[in-house]
Amino acid sequence: MNNQKAEKTDQPLAVCLVSGGLDSCVTAALAARDYRAAFLHVNYGQVTEEREMKAFNDIADYYRVPERLRLAVDIGYLKKIGGSRLTDPGYRSRREDGIPDTYVPFRNGNILSIAVSWAEVIGAEQIFIGAMEEDSSGYPDCREEFVSRFNRAIDAGTRPGSHIEVAAPIIHLSKGDVVRKGIEVGAPLRLSWSCYTSSGPAACGMCESCRLRLKGFSAAGAEDPIEYDQ
Repeated sequence: MNNQKAEKTDQPLAVCLVSGGLDSCVTAALAARDYRAAFLHVNYGQVTEEREMKAFNDIADYYRVPERLRLAVDIGYLKKIGGSRLTDPGYRSRREDGIPDTYVPFRNGNILSIAVSWAEVIGAEQIFIGAMEEDSSGYPDCREEFVSRFNRAIDAGTRPGSHIEVAAPIIHLSKGDVVRKGIEVGAPLRLSWSCYTSSGPAACGMCESCRLRLKGFSAAGAEDPIEYDQ
């Protein structure tokens, strides 16, 4: 049963990026403690787009986010641009920089730009993102340095007095720490979806994202509440 309180209009407003995955679910739970959360979801041509959208709406329902504070946008041009196995299952990286082929080039930059535009319109001063530096597979747009520099760009590129800032509360946590934090704050982890390849009803258990998720639950000494094929 959803035991979240009804919307408090006297709380400050924050935009929370919610892909539907484990990290964004926990980040949403942290944001919801102190803010009225406006949930933003982005479809970019990912293989599991439909299943991620379901997770987004399930988590939004759990936190009783009103429809006017839910925004789902399509940036399918990232699929056309390519360069990632998440948008093109046949893609294989030939680079030798240690960045896996599941990296979608500058995805977080694109998503955060949308979030900043929306935040400026609705009057939100915080944007929450579930970026993780330690367990992010080496994605360059999940680093603290990226978030810090993006905040400087926001300050330079928004109207005076906007005071919009990106917050990344789990950026220095391990996956096990994220699971522990999620349990601690009562995040609805059962509603999240991390699998890169399956749209359900069970996650594959074999892709990079599933392995990281399962590793996190194991490190936390907890059982993952979602179903797996493997």
